[in-house]
Amino acid sequence: MMTRRNIIKGAAALAASGALPAHAAVGGARSNGFFYPEEAMPHERTFMQWPVSRFVYSDGQFLKDLQQTIADIANTIVEFEPVVMLMAAKHEKAARRLLSAQIDIWDIPTEDLWARDSGPSFVIDGKGGLAMTHFNFNGWGGKQIHRKDGKVAERVARHMGLPLFDAGLVGEAGGAEFDGEGTLIAHASSWVNRNRNKGSRQEVEAMLFETYGAEKVIWAPGIKGGDITDYHIDGLARFTEPGTVLIQIGDQLDPNDQWSRAAFETHDILQSATDARNRKLELVKLPEPWDIRIKSYDFVASYVNYYVCNGAVVASHFGDKAADEEAFAVLRDLYPGREIVMLNTDPVGEVGGGIHCATHEQPKV
Repeated sequence: MMTRRNIIKGAAALAASGALPAHAAVGGARSNGFFYPEEAMPHERTFMQWPVSRFVYSDGQFLKDLQQTIADIANTIVEFEPVVMLMAAKHEKAARRLLSAQIDIWDIPTEDLWARDSGPSFVIDGKGGLAMTHFNFNGWGGKQIHRKDGKVAERVARHMGLPLFDAGLVGEAGGAEFDGEGTLIAHASSWVNRNRNKGSRQEVEAMLFETYGAEKVIWAPGIKGGDITDYHIDGLARFTEPGTVLIQIGDQLDPNDQWSRAAFETHDILQSATDARNRKLELVKLPEPWDIRIKSYDFVASYVNYYVCNGAVVASHFGDKAADEEAFAVLRDLYPGREIVMLNTDPVGEVGGGIHCATHEQPKV
């Protein structure tokens, strides 16, 4: 009889014999006894990606500004934990002018910065085991080139000699929030979408369970086609710990704004939901900033898209003094004992994301 332990041992033995690549694995993470840990657990390091594509960013000056912002984020995080920046070797000399000497650079080619979505996603077994779980990144449903970014996860797994579990799911880690204890929250628009997965919601849910080691998904509808991600949940709502969800939402519903309608719909679903342990979720609200530096309908001003690293929370500020200060205070209360660092990351917001989108943690085991 093949047990979960035998499956992973068998994959490791085949890899050692040369019959199977070192990064290959059999089945999904859950079937092998692995799960996606809660993000605030201690980290071994942070992974980030260096944006270089002139096809994606035709404005050379903007690309330089974006690279500087990614460097600012990385240089902040490395004060608290190790950081690996992924890029092709040919970009290292120029990148080194912006990056702290403490940051490691790995020769893994990239196109864009979105390490949360195309970068390595790690799973653990709670017994000291570490592996990776595959999201089969396809450029958010074929909306952007991903010839290099689509191979990042596999290349990191090979570089580290780790198994890479693949349940067949197509999507992005930014599209779901996991509490580490069995519960996912997600917008169906970025998963049950034929540009990524052609099956039913039940079939997609089963693949999510396998990929994350989860037991329950709390679904909200989201918005298909509203942005490149089809409305990732991590720009709106995040688990801060099991049973607690932080959500950024305005004071009043605007019935004429699809984003407001969708956000309030997600809020109401989460407010009435219970998690995999049958706990009712506690919702904590963050303000919406209005008086911000960048006045653009497409600009993402998400406080909730922060990153938790060892000893700190790294978040964005947007120039709305009252809202920035309130967000700082809320994060300080939710993460006692961690330093709250807020950065100007406007170029990342201009291209539709935030600090969480640009980072991916490797848990310490």
